[in-house]
Amino acid sequence: MVDLGSNSVRLVVFEGLGRNPSTIFNEKAVLGLGRGLQSTGRLNAAAVEGALTIMGRYLAIARAMGAEPVEVLATAAMRDAANGPAFAEALRARMPGVPLRILSGMEEAAMSADGVLLGVPGADGILGDIGGGSLELVDLAAGRPAASVSLPLGVIRLAEQSGSDPSRARAIAEGALSAVPWLARGQGRDLYLVGGAWRALAKIHIVQTGYPLSIVHHYVLRREEARDLCAAVIAAGERPGRMPGAPAKRAADLPYAAVVLRRLLRLTGARRVVFSANGLREGWYSRLLSDEVRAQDPLLAVGTELAARFGRDPALPAALAAWTAPLFPGEGPAEAALRRTACQLSDVGSHDHPDYRAEQAFLRVLRQPGVGLDHHARAFLALVTALRYDAADPAVVAPARALLGPQVQQRAERLAAALRLAYTLSGGTLALLSGTALVPRGDRLVLRLVEGSGVFAGEGVQRRVEALAAAMGLEAVVELAPRPEAA
Repeated sequence: MVDLGSNSVRLVVFEGLGRNPSTIFNEKAVLGLGRGLQSTGRLNAAAVEGALTIMGRYLAIARAMGAEPVEVLATAAMRDAANGPAFAEALRARMPGVPLRILSGMEEAAMSADGVLLGVPGADGILGDIGGGSLELVDLAAGRPAASVSLPLGVIRLAEQSGSDPSRARAIAEGALSAVPWLARGQGRDLYLVGGAWRALAKIHIVQTGYPLSIVHHYVLRREEARDLCAAVIAAGERPGRMPGAPAKRAADLPYAAVVLRRLLRLTGARRVVFSANGLREGWYSRLLSDEVRAQDPLLAVGTELAARFGRDPALPAALAAWTAPLFPGEGPAEAALRRTACQLSDVGSHDHPDYRAEQAFLRVLRQPGVGLDHHARAFLALVTALRYDAADPAVVAPARALLGPQVQQRAERLAAALRLAYTLSGGTLALLSGTALVPRGDRLVLRLVEGSGVFAGEGVQRRVEALAAAMGLEAVVELAPRPEAA
């Protein structure tokens, strides 16, 4: 699909129709179609010519890649400009047979909400999607869109309305946002941010704080952290691009993105800011999915997809989840889902070079593109995967450990030790694993082996079960059990 915005135009090609969008082509051109719209009421003439050329290229790429369907979604600049209809006709002539939809503000808000909910199904708070020409706001009530509004507070339009004066921009933003009474429902909830200008703010904070994971999606700031970041960007005035981590192409937009964010923080009373790389484009994609696929848990879908691509036996993860369950009594639903997903990911390094298997598997999990994984989940799953492969270098797993508390790290270490034992026992085969069981019993951890099942307690198995027992503060015991038919 092509996202034709007030500031940029972007072609995104998705592969397949899985629960987690897989982007295989993503190209953006910053044209500034909406620059000057506030004063002239028309699209920028130079940008119009450039857009026609770019759109011809995008159509050629999409056709060559076999992308289907192909659709152009146009937003604020196209719907507001006097010459928008004429430009639309020129685009249709340049891209025959390709649907062009000029979204209303409400349609844009609804599609952005669909995109965010694809990654955070239970999102609860206020969604803000800032572009060049408009700001869309949606009240997300426990995963369901409620009220929504579209305001003329895009970064380009706000800069032009204020005469490039952040102080005047603050008053304009305050006036427009104060007219939305339901923003007060954000008190104590999350503020979900979509849009390139706000993602640029997140990148600045990631670089300046030395955060160990350079992924904006699901990056979280506490309320006061976000306020301080906005204040620093506004204070930088016309030179925010000189701030470490600031994208040069976004430099002119950053003060106005910060102004709007700071007003939103004040009016919503949000406790946190959650940045989302999902928005309009992912919302469009989500509407192509079947109800069954859309209803899948995005976390477990990530595990299923990676296991199918890199693992050996699709039946093994479920058996591992059942095998490790006795080690984690009383776990909550979220912890259980993470453990099951870790079991799905436990074989993703099976085809890698053995000297680099732990590192490759760690990075594959930590940096994979699944939209449903927050940074805590990424770190936990990556740490389990690396330790399951006996990662020896502490530096390899340091980024994950930096994102996890001591108790969560201990849980990851226990699960990894259990998975190491399982693969040593079974060689990664379901037939051999089925002849074993782990049974915590008082102050002992009992490994039960079925006689004649092909599994025996050699030196490697003994070492692994003792390591797991030590991680649990228990004594390791190996017991032989008769075959069921002999009992």
